[in-house]
Amino acid sequence: MKQLFMALAVMFSISSFAQIGEKNFIDKNYIEVNGKAEMEFTPDKIYIQVLLNEKDAKAKNSVSEQEQKMLQKLASLGIDTKKDVMIKDLSSNLKSGFLSKDIALSKQYQIIVHTGKMAGNVFLALEEIGISNASIEKLESSKIEEYRQEVKIKAIKAAKEKAQLLCNAVDQKAGKALFIQEQNVYARPVYANTVMFEAKAQGVADAADLNFENLKVEATVLCRFEIL
Repeated sequence: MKQLFMALAVMFSISSFAQIGEKNFIDKNYIEVNGKAEMEFTPDKIYIQVLLNEKDAKAKNSVSEQEQKMLQKLASLGIDTKKDVMIKDLSSNLKSGFLSKDIALSKQYQIIVHTGKMAGNVFLALEEIGISNASIEKLESSKIEEYRQEVKIKAIKAAKEKAQLLCNAVDQKAGKALFIQEQNVYARPVYANTVMFEAKAQGVADAADLNFENLKVEATVLCRFEIL
């Protein structure tokens, strides 16, 4: 019984020492700074939205005809129509006339391309077959997660540099990190400049490379470094 009591006392002492040590670690002199970093990158996933409408109530196949022409045209540009062309919405509206009732069909498509040059080619190709209801829907990057991780690392390094600069002012040094907290990681899209320059020579339209502003990702971290 006496041995058990001594063993418990030893365990209690070790536990108390660990708690005191942890407290002392937290209470070390430290400097707290925010680190911020950002980076820009070119979008490689450009989403084009296309709306096909029933133009003539008598032409029951007008939407399907537009659809067929569009898919053929996109395929001729080298676009994988099975992978990068999707139907987003299909709807029908009842149009009542004096003597008849007709159903007007509409289909909304999403086309994914990977360069501004190809986006320009798509707009020109759609114009050639009489499809004008097309617009840039959004811009993305397939490497966004990689860029998020990279900008976090840059933010932490910026925090360490700031801490070191401030400590140098009082003839001290910034030591190891005691605390790191992610404050914000924000991927901010910059809206595209969707103006396409029409270059015509001898009646032939040359596809222009659509110029898109870069996308941007930002990160902010809160760090505490030991003061040496």
